[in-house]
Amino acid sequence: MSLELSDQFRKSGYIFFSSHRPNESIVDIAERFGKPLVPWENGLVQTLVPRAEAAPNSYSGIFGLDQFPFHSDLAHWRIPPRYLLLRCITGFADVPTLMIDGHDLIGAVTLDILGRAIFKPRRPRDGSVSLLRLCEPIDDIVRVRWDEVFLKPASRIGEVADLRVREWLSTCTPTALSLAKKHDTLLIDNWRMLHARSPIRPGRENRAIERVYLEALH
Repeated sequence: MSLELSDQFRKSGYIFFSSHRPNESIVDIAERFGKPLVPWENGLVQTLVPRAEAAPNSYSGIFGLDQFPFHSDLAHWRIPPRYLLLRCITGFADVPTLMIDGHDLIGAVTLDILGRAIFKPRRPRDGSVSLLRLCEPIDDIVRVRWDEVFLKPASRIGEVADLRVREWLSTCTPTALSLAKKHDTLLIDNWRMLHARSPIRPGRENRAIERVYLEALH
């Protein structure tokens, strides 16, 4: 990534590329940006398609074709993936990806509350339950995590934070970016940005977006 793009990414928390490198795969592009992460076996590339019905412990199973809530990916993991890369296979301008800057969330709810708020995954992972903070300093940044479905408050200050975050998210105006054209590509800082899928409108059920996680950028 060029210095100019790196500066833009640090400033915004995401970067969008229109019809990016049409002759390359998402894996090729991920390797250009950084170090791809395989979150589970055979899971390097995930293809995201709308589903009216799905497993009950998934977003599609809970929300179907309605809008997904704002979240950071795999927020219930002790160390969530650092970045996510989204690439359009079939897209529509009226089904944008919605994003909210975690820095704004911190400014609204305060780092004191979010940093002391203890949450836990809704279900055990690998046979254990980790206690997780919504915000925690990592080197020279603050890592933000949020997922109203898969994270639940595990302390009194966590319950306060849960209420205040939900209230703030219900009033703020997100950034909307459409992965509309084939090969449109979006790189997101998953430790900073919350994102959501907008509702799937009738006739848009064949939307397909590829996703790869990265653990670091070059």
